Parts: sequence; C-alpha cells; structure tokens
Amino acid sequence: MVLNNFLLFLLQASGLNVKECEASERAVIVAGLPVDLFGDQQLATLVKSYFQDKTLGGEVEEVIYPTRTKGVAYVIFKEKKVAKNVVRQKKYPLAKKAGHTQLTVSHLSEKVFNSVKAILDLSVFQSQVVLESLIMDLKKKIPNLSFSPLGPNGTISVEGSFLAIKRLNESLLSKASSLLEKNKNFISEGRKCNVQSSKNSLHRSDNLVETLRTSVPETSRRGEMLVLDTDVFLYLKAKCKIYETTLSKFHILSQERVNGEVTTIWLRNAQVDSQPDTVRDVRKLFEEWSQSLSVELRKETFTFGGKKNSYRTNIEHACELLRSKYQRVLINFYRTHIDIIGSSSDTYQFKNEVMKLISQKVS
Repeated sequence: MVLNNFLLFLLQASGLNVKECEASERAVIVAGLPVDLFGDQQLATLVKSYFQDKTLGGEVEEVIYPTRTKGVAYVIFKEKKVAKNVVRQKKYPLAKKAGHTQLTVSHLSEKVFNSVKAILDLSVFQSQVVLESLIMDLKKKIPNLSFSPLGPNGTISVEGSFLAIKRLNESLLSKASSLLEKNKNFISEGRKCNVQSSKNSLHRSDNLVETLRTSVPETSRRGEMLVLDTDVFLYLKAKCKIYETTLSKFHILSQERVNGEVTTIWLRNAQVDSQPDTVRDVRKLFEEWSQSLSVELRKETFTFGGKKNSYRTNIEHACELLRSKYQRVLINFYRTHIDIIGSSSDTYQFKNEVMKLISQKVS
C-alpha cells in the first residue's frame, strides 16, 4: 500500500497541502492525552511544544487535534528522520502539571484503508463487447487504477484507491444497464421484422438480457447501490448497531456482496407504499458513516506465514482473552492472518497487549 487515505483525510481537514506519501513518513500518532485536564486547543499546544523540544523530537509542522478518537493527536514533523526517532522511544511521560500522564507514540500504520484489490469477472460482457476494448475504455476513464493481464475466462485483477474502485464498479454497472436497455430495444425492433427470420436473433438477445440481469441483482434496478471498503463495512455491521437499526426503522431490505476488499450493498424498500426517497436517504447515511469510519479506523494484522502452529494458537487465544476488554475492536480471523480493526489507540494498545500475553506464555 503506497498512499495513506487515513492521513489524507486528516490533511484535507486541516487545510494542509502536502504530498500523501511524503507526509505519512513524517507523521506519528500520539495517544493518551490528558483530556480531563485541558481543552482541545491547550492539548494541541501542549503536544506541539512537547515534541518541539530538541531533546525529544524536532521541528513540528502541524498538530492535528481534536480528532475523531478521544485523546489521540496526529503530529507531522518537518523531517521524517525526526518522526522515526520519536517513534523509536514509544513512551513519553508528561510533567506533574499534566497529571503525570504517559503518552504512547506510534507511526501511522501502513495497513490503513487506502489501497484496494478486486477481482472482476467480465465474461458477462463477452458476447456483446470486445473485452480488451472495454478494459482500454476503463483505463482511460479511471487512469489511477492498475489492471492485471486479462485472464482466458474473462477475469482480471484491479488495484487502486477505494474511490477509484468504487468508480469502476459504478461504471461497470452502468455499462450492464445500458446493454440491457440496448437489447430491450433490439427485441422490440425485432418483433416488427419477419417473425421466422428473427426467432434466432431474439432468442440470442433474450439470453444476453438474462445473463446481464443475473449479474445485476434485482435490488439494484429498483433501489440504491453503494460500494464500501470491506473492512469498513464489516466494522459498521458488527460494531455499529445503527446499521441494522436503520434498516429496520425505515423498512429497508439489503443485499450484500463481499468481493475481496470491496463490498457492494443494494438497498430497496421492503414496503410497496414506502416513500421513494427513503432508500436514497439511507444510502447517503451509510456513505457518511463509512467515510467517518475510514478516517477513524486503523487496521493491525497478525500474519501466520512461516510461523509455527503454536504461534497461531497463542495469538488466537490472546485475542479471545482481550475481546471483552476491547469491545470496540473488531477481530477478524482468517486462515493466514488475523485483522484487528478499531480506533488508532485501541488497535495499538490491543496489539501490544497481545504481544505481552504471548511473551509471558513463552517465558
């Protein structure tokens, strides 16, 4: 992952004009601020003056506080070597007047929601368009996406920012819908021709329409569609009760399809007499919540590649022990790894506690 959307949102919010990848190397997360003793502006000033001290850090370019996570600030230094030095110490005690609080410093995680991979099945378009031409057209429309070579069965791997993947999904859905409409018109015109000569062509067109129809859920043609980062969606659904309660309150049916790091959700009214704008409003709500979460959430990963089975067992056991303590942290178990998703401070502390439990078990 090269770009850092997490930092980008913060930089945009603060009005800074800094290159994302450059700024991410100069930024650190500071957790454990004494929020009960000082106001927001005072805390921002405290953090800046504290790390401006040459013995502790160096010249600070910007302090971003308050953030969506209580007691967590983001410090951007003028030089990336200063950020590296600050992270190396990790713990920083404050003076008595600051409540003897101990600050925890960590670097911005590379595993934040910034780069998304998706595998597309374009075979549904194969009988109607030349797939190579379709891909070339998509590359022109969304130039910041990276496409793998087209597979023999019509599959292709795509990588890029979440917003770019979202545009791609919407573009393909629009293409499918236009082909559906085109073939409906073709069928209508065909009925005016000689019935015998048009039977075969109508049959082929009906098959194409049916193929395209099955690729686009019925919900999307009568409701609203939104595309979310899979990790954000899983957190929204598992940890934010408001997702299910909103669907229930407004009588909305949802159909969710997880495709790797991208999840597509189709929404429609469960009641025939419901207001037509209700689905659109719910979609906008979900989009706003997901955008807020993408700013707030951070992901840490425990990987099992090349490790002994005992290591995996210990990691899983430690995660289960800490689950009740960190109720706002989502733990996703996979065959090759475990993802920890939550606020910056929670994921950082959770991972540290897991490693402590493992070291105690080993010793």
